[in-house]
Amino acid sequence: MKKRFTSARVPGTGMEQLFSTPARWQAWLDVEAALARAQADLGLIPADAGKAISRACDLDRLDSDRINAEIDRTSHPLMPLIVELARAAGDDGGWVHWGATTQNITQTGDVLLLRRAHTIICGQITDILTVLADLTERGAEMIMAGRTHGQHAVPITFGFKTAGWIDEYVRHLDRLDQISPRLFVALLGGAAGTSASLGEDPGTLQRAVATDLGLTPMAVPSRSISDHFAEFVTVLGLIATTSGKIAREIYQLMKTEYHEVEEPVPAGTVGSSTMPHKRNPQLCQDIIGMTAEIRALVPLALESAISEHDADNAPSALFDVEQHACELTADTLARIHLIVANLQLDPRRMRSNLDLSGGMIASEAIMLRLGETIGRQLAHEVVYDAAQTASTTATSFTDALAVDPRMTSQLDTDTIKNLLQPDSHLGLAPAIAHHQAIRAREIVVSRREN
Repeated sequence: MKKRFTSARVPGTGMEQLFSTPARWQAWLDVEAALARAQADLGLIPADAGKAISRACDLDRLDSDRINAEIDRTSHPLMPLIVELARAAGDDGGWVHWGATTQNITQTGDVLLLRRAHTIICGQITDILTVLADLTERGAEMIMAGRTHGQHAVPITFGFKTAGWIDEYVRHLDRLDQISPRLFVALLGGAAGTSASLGEDPGTLQRAVATDLGLTPMAVPSRSISDHFAEFVTVLGLIATTSGKIAREIYQLMKTEYHEVEEPVPAGTVGSSTMPHKRNPQLCQDIIGMTAEIRALVPLALESAISEHDADNAPSALFDVEQHACELTADTLARIHLIVANLQLDPRRMRSNLDLSGGMIASEAIMLRLGETIGRQLAHEVVYDAAQTASTTATSFTDALAVDPRMTSQLDTDTIKNLLQPDSHLGLAPAIAHHQAIRAREIVVSRREN
């Protein structure tokens, strides 16, 4: 994956190293070792062979240069590794890979890597919940303009906005937990999944290998089944949707015209070669681009889950999608954490922006109070007329209300003045923010204890 110019200030995730070729080969060797041990225990291969093969399943004991050279010569991803493993196992090398086919080893080994990737991503989201709880608590009472369809709507608090981010990330953790038993499965069914090459009791062998690796066996060990991998990419796509939305929101609120928040801009950061004043939302722009790419991988994963007959190259193509999605997701979440943990808030700018509508942001509150005496629809018309007058003439919203007898006959000046105060119409916004901050912290504690 390409290195971004912001990478130097973003903590590493370990995801790229996780999917390195040596790491992948070692995962495949781990499966070969588990297979040999299980077959030896069940009497399918000699006990000494099981021990010798298991000992030899260490990449440091193999000749990686020879493996690479043979991959170039044979155009096969696993056979050169099997041959080198057999050489390292000595006289017992003839029992290596007994009854298995390539995909049994590579797919199951890749699942071991995906499990580690899954752990990294869950850990990152948990860490994000920690800093989101702090941010949400900090902004719980911080009044700002709620905006719908790009226009002022009603007053909210910044913490209410971030409470929604907590809620989404919690659901993503739930999804990741729920997918685990479907995703972390071992494929061991031989050439076409029938297990004809795996002895008299292949079910026991499959369970033994899976248990050794901390997995569960596939109920139907068919090489054409890949929906669980596509599901994982889809969940990563949903995480990308939330993360991209957060980055887009901060990007918007960081604009000069708003400037209600600012992502961290360390001293020395340059925004432009020709405009020295620029403080660009570089991390948010990274996230917006990366999350678009992750979401674009979802349909590719769905396409790659379609294979012809009982096996083809689709699972290999699907793993490439999974790897890329995992790397991009980890990179995205690292930036989300960095932004949220260091986000600068400007409550004075939030308040000044809220006042731009001249009180019209309180129109719903005024309409509802007036509606208690004259009905909601007529009250809507009264406040609507005042708002349109204020929007199209030099008359202020408050002055337009003050000269309308339909208003003044029902509500006195002090009542209208109080209704125009943004904090009079916040509803549950602060309470929801406080609650979600508590909820996030409780979830973090629970996950770290487990």
